[in-house]
Amino acid sequence: MLWFLACAGTSLYGQQRWQLVDEAFGPLPAGVHVYRSNMPVDSAPFIAYYVDIDMNQRHLQATVDTASGRRLTPSQFYQKNNQPLVVVNATFFSFATNQNVNLVLKKKRILAHHPHSVAGKGKDTLTYAHPIGSAIGVKKNGQLDIAWTFTDTLKRRVYYTNQPLPPSRDSSQKLTYKQFIARTKTASPKQWRMYHAIGGGPILVQDGQMRISNNEEMKFAGKGIRDKHPRTLFGYTSNGHLIVMAVQGRSTDAAGVTLEQAAKLLLDLGCIEGMNADGGGSSCLLVNGKPTIQVSDKEGQRPVPAVWMIQQK
Repeated sequence: MLWFLACAGTSLYGQQRWQLVDEAFGPLPAGVHVYRSNMPVDSAPFIAYYVDIDMNQRHLQATVDTASGRRLTPSQFYQKNNQPLVVVNATFFSFATNQNVNLVLKKKRILAHHPHSVAGKGKDTLTYAHPIGSAIGVKKNGQLDIAWTFTDTLKRRVYYTNQPLPPSRDSSQKLTYKQFIARTKTASPKQWRMYHAIGGGPILVQDGQMRISNNEEMKFAGKGIRDKHPRTLFGYTSNGHLIVMAVQGRSTDAAGVTLEQAAKLLLDLGCIEGMNADGGGSSCLLVNGKPTIQVSDKEGQRPVPAVWMIQQK
């Protein structure tokens, strides 16, 4: 299995053109701008918005919130958290239990774990695969990071690796801390010292290059990596700007994008690291409580169990 899907050379399409649309979402504080594009991607209709947040600005902070075993719409999270500047969906989740199935870290406290075991099917029903999921995190000083992370319910820390790990397979229903150590080939795995973090996946950009760890994270099966869908994307630049993007899809006005196209969007904006989050009907980005893309669910905003937010201090 390849460690990642890497594409170099000719771009998938020309440089995307973005229009500054701050006035539609103001008032906005210094260091925050909103952009929109409707330039076709590979001749397919396209609509997307992104928010550029300068995390070097001391009056801005990124954080997370959960709904404690239930789900809320992004607009409900907006009201619940005293109307933050930005609210966006992030984690994948279970419709049956309303539980996040990605890491959620708030003030260094783990609120949700990424499940590191996936039961096999067919002839592999007695085996389990153990993927390592990805997350975006932020320190108190605004420094950002995207990494593959490991948590154990018996430990209070989050550990990470800067390289995607192919999923191991065995008969164990749980990936233990010792097994994670063995896989990283180090006696002392590094702690991921983030203050807030939220998961999704797969990672799309690493070291300023397109590197899609879909197979390692076991996110989308078969040709899913090339399917077009609404997307929620995170990335950051070398000068500390956070990029939060929502891509509209499943509509006559917008087809959505593939993971490869999503990675190219982040690269074109100068992201040195970037990741995918839960998309489809979950994709929703609010700025000052105002919607950006048109969500794909006919019922409107889909309730989700966790969000990523930008607040003013």
